[in-house]
Amino acid sequence: MASSSPMGTPAVAAVAVAAFRSASNWWDDVNHSLLWQDRIFHALAALYGLVSVVALIQLVRIECRVPEYGWTTQKVFHFLNFLVNGVRSVVFVFRRNLQQFEPIFQHVLLDFPGLAFFTTYALLVLFWAEIYYQARAVSTDRLRPSFYTINGVVYAIQLALWLLLWWKPVPPVIVLSKIFFAGVSLFAALGFLLYGGRLFLMLQRFPVESKGRRKKLQEVGYVTTICFSCFLVRCIMMCFNAFDKAADLDILDHPILNFLYYLLVEILPSSLVLFILRKLPPKRGITQYHPIH
Repeated sequence: MASSSPMGTPAVAAVAVAAFRSASNWWDDVNHSLLWQDRIFHALAALYGLVSVVALIQLVRIECRVPEYGWTTQKVFHFLNFLVNGVRSVVFVFRRNLQQFEPIFQHVLLDFPGLAFFTTYALLVLFWAEIYYQARAVSTDRLRPSFYTINGVVYAIQLALWLLLWWKPVPPVIVLSKIFFAGVSLFAALGFLLYGGRLFLMLQRFPVESKGRRKKLQEVGYVTTICFSCFLVRCIMMCFNAFDKAADLDILDHPILNFLYYLLVEILPSSLVLFILRKLPPKRGITQYHPIH
């Protein structure tokens, strides 16, 4: 049997090094190209705009079906999706102009939609917690006040960090702000794991032949997996963003990283969840509709 050539390994290594350098050069060329920066940020704006429009259409359809029930959790969820994605879209349209603002205003415009995204999906955790405790005949009176309190504390701390950053814009404050955001994301991920997991296990104990049980089981399972994953990825990326300059999402020279980050942690999860929760309330006169308050 013929032996392999001793020159084969160095040749393969040389090809691999050349391919790596070529990929690295491509990455750097795109990151530092003003044209590609604008293209990527405008692509993000278009994707966010599309998700925002879909959420608005769904909100209008629900309102046309059941206008008499006011602002239910379902309507608020779609309205917040419309708002968060719409603001993100506008921010990315004017992403280059944003660099001309004071640093504090840049941080507010980039970070506030992320906080609103947290509130939007925390609504799902609240809804599932209410279903879970109601099914177990446990009082849910404290759930909504707890939801408002948690959100109030999160926004108050973030506001304090913004004011501190405005007063003294030093790197440790910026790092602290990003670590806080990572902690909020981890908290949201654990909330989905806790209440989504509990509701999923509870639904598994329902009769197997129940069609509604199968659909709800799939819905809860998919949404829990998607939201837990997206908030966990956000937490990990925020930690890298805080301590590694190469992972900085707040500068124009990292458009590819921005595209991958926002696609994975906001655009794709929002799109999938809106698709999974696309079912409208039944029309009046067909079945009795019980609103989600």
